[in-house]
Amino acid sequence: MDYASAAANSEDLCMWEPVAGAPPATQTPLESFLTDLQSAALASFGERDFDPKLYVDLPLRSALSVTRTAFEALPRLCSGKIASDTLKHFIDKFFDVPGSDLLPHVPKDFRSEPEGFLPLVKSQEARVWALKVHALWLQLSRKVAENVQNQPDMHTLLPLPYPVIVPGSRFREVYYWDSYWIIRGLAVSKMYDTAKGIVRNLFSLVQTYGFVPNGARTYYKNRSQPPLLSAMVRVVYENTHDLDFVEEAFPVLLREHSFWQSDLHRVHIMDRKGHKHSLNRYSANWIGPRPESSTIDKQIADRLSKEKRSLLYHDIASAAESGWDFSSRWMQNGHDLSSMRTSSIVPVDLNAFLFQMEMNLSFFASLLKEKEHMKYFRSAAEARRCAIEAILWSERMGQWLDYWLPYSKHSTYSRGHGKFKKFHVLDIVNQNVNVFPSNFIPLWCGVLRPGDSRIENIVKAFSSSGLLYSAGVPSSLRQTGQQWDFPNAWAPLQHMIIEGLDWTNSKDAQIIAEVIARRWIWTNYNSFNATGEMQEKLDAQICGKVGYGGEYKPQAGFGWSNGVVLALLQKYGWPEDPTLTCR
Repeated sequence: MDYASAAANSEDLCMWEPVAGAPPATQTPLESFLTDLQSAALASFGERDFDPKLYVDLPLRSALSVTRTAFEALPRLCSGKIASDTLKHFIDKFFDVPGSDLLPHVPKDFRSEPEGFLPLVKSQEARVWALKVHALWLQLSRKVAENVQNQPDMHTLLPLPYPVIVPGSRFREVYYWDSYWIIRGLAVSKMYDTAKGIVRNLFSLVQTYGFVPNGARTYYKNRSQPPLLSAMVRVVYENTHDLDFVEEAFPVLLREHSFWQSDLHRVHIMDRKGHKHSLNRYSANWIGPRPESSTIDKQIADRLSKEKRSLLYHDIASAAESGWDFSSRWMQNGHDLSSMRTSSIVPVDLNAFLFQMEMNLSFFASLLKEKEHMKYFRSAAEARRCAIEAILWSERMGQWLDYWLPYSKHSTYSRGHGKFKKFHVLDIVNQNVNVFPSNFIPLWCGVLRPGDSRIENIVKAFSSSGLLYSAGVPSSLRQTGQQWDFPNAWAPLQHMIIEGLDWTNSKDAQIIAEVIARRWIWTNYNSFNATGEMQEKLDAQICGKVGYGGEYKPQAGFGWSNGVVLALLQKYGWPEDPTLTCR
């Protein structure tokens, strides 16, 4: 069923409300002009192979005022469109190529075959491929051009102090949660200095904006992405034991934690025993079309009133903040993007990530002998664990479930710290009983204590969930045409499921984890051999088949896919037999 709760229409859901004192972000003058150009390009060039992001990534050659004046002076046809040849000539004259403000860079710590690289890989076939994947870091390494810093009004790219690894293809800039799996791969490649630089770039964004934006573009500053910065710091520390790096990171991580604890993202729920809990949701600071997809968002919202359009735009941007853009997970009607209600949902994975962040902060505080911080974040993590178990856990299904917030008529108010808090009253029918891999992400984040009696039931629930396919774990069991739905399998979801199952120390879980890992290695190898590239997403049904669907064509490169394959080969290796060819 579509969200599987008693709240069957939009009036029953908690509507997003702007936070007092924090007006939604607005477009920069450059973004505003580039979205106008984007709309004109769609009208002139047509929908076939049209990518709206290309136009907001264009670096200016002349001042914005000069460029806009020239654009407005272009002759129009009777229909109001600009002739395609005229617009193409204008773009060629006034703009540089997208991505030209990022320069190729050779990382100083790259070695064609690092010492001690993948000792468990015994197959020559697998080793040759793994070295090709390792070599892709050279193709994806960039350095932000100096003119981005010197002429910020001519670029949507944000300046960064250190070299970067980009995902690839249309994703020409740094992305927040992609960076975690890139760093996992860099650790396998022994490229610790490059990994530190990537994390320090994210530090610089937090120091400038108070959080890590979705990506390093001005148009991404209205939202973040899954909060994995503390996990990146931990990966670097566990591979280098660099305590100075942890000390450098700590105040930045404190600031990021404050961002996620703000009223924009926080919700309060009273459980069935009257206990009060605080959890989090994805909630972008935005109520307009996303600049990078403005033409698409306007089409989705076309039939709605102005007020409902603003709410929908907010929920579309909030879905982008989740990293799952887009999925039936965020929709009342899984086949209708205009039914998106992201900010009305308390997601399992976000709250598990924040639990992990709080545990990491407690761990870092202990390393730094910051006893008060250590106690505070340990207590915060325990309170969140309690909330996750009370609100999101389903004993009947043996997994955690997203919770859809009911409308305010199902709420109560409680005074605390001098102000009233709105508490939603838990109603178990508002849990989303549809199965997603995210339902099991708490295993990866350590929410379940070692030896918890529920482990075997959770493993059984996963085994019988329908998520185990011959070429990976799909993002959902619903085929909607969206890229974070069936049959698409994504590298980060595979990795979190594999490691989460492995870390339970259950024999059955570890067997399943290795099966998924070997299937994922198989399908990536065969896809690479067929296309010559590592892919962003794959089809969970068929070994070696590229994924599809969503608002853009399948992309190759690909940062997090490379990182996950290298991490899995590091953990599981590959014997001389069997062959890597699809069975």
